[in-house]
Amino acid sequence: MSTHEVPSPAPDPRPATGGATPPLRQLDARSLRGLAHPLRLRLLEVLRHDGPATASRLADRLGESSGATSYHLRQLASYGFVAEETGRGTARERWWRAVHEGVQVSDPETFLGHDDPAVRGALDLVLHEIASIHTSELSTWLGSMHTWSQEWRRRGDISDYTLWLTPEVAGELGERLREVINDYRDRVPADADDAASVRLHLHAFPREGGQRRAAREEGARDGESAGDDGTARERGTAQERGTVRDDEEEAT
Repeated sequence: MSTHEVPSPAPDPRPATGGATPPLRQLDARSLRGLAHPLRLRLLEVLRHDGPATASRLADRLGESSGATSYHLRQLASYGFVAEETGRGTARERWWRAVHEGVQVSDPETFLGHDDPAVRGALDLVLHEIASIHTSELSTWLGSMHTWSQEWRRRGDISDYTLWLTPEVAGELGERLREVINDYRDRVPADADDAASVRLHLHAFPREGGQRRAAREEGARDGESAGDDGTARERGTAQERGTVRDDEEEAT
């Protein structure tokens, strides 16, 4: 996946059978804070998808001023996320390229439990901005799918699944999915007829309350059983009280 991978388990270090795994930038606290800006994330996204560009071209693309894009490109360069494209441009108009295919956090606990609240806030900003980018991409597809061929419209997919997994099994599933994706990296050359750049979004996360499903089901079964027992006991007690009253009346 040639986009941000934050935070996801580290990919299988073995080479994929369908092509080399693209280089990923492993984030530390410093580089995470350097990346944590909405415009910087969007600049990286465009450079990764569309190739090298100048600050003014990126400004036109993103609806920003060239001063803003130029400043944030220099900041990204200082943290090693982008580099100047040598052999292109002039002294007044530099071309920039993305250095890595994506960024990665192998262990999110490194940042979620960090002593510096700025680092924790940086992770939160990066994650939410990536989610916003994914949402924007999906909305763009939905709004423009009528302009694509019937075959592409049929192949577009918006699906979701709910599985009952442990953390270990969820990690195994993620590794297998990445292996499958890597198998398809070099299957189709970029100049093939009807080829297009296809974005795959993989979101995997536990659902709030989902971890209590088994407990709720078990509690419901226990509640039904207790309710039956309670009703039976109540009926028995009432019957006993009725018998006593009958006896008392007979004695009277």
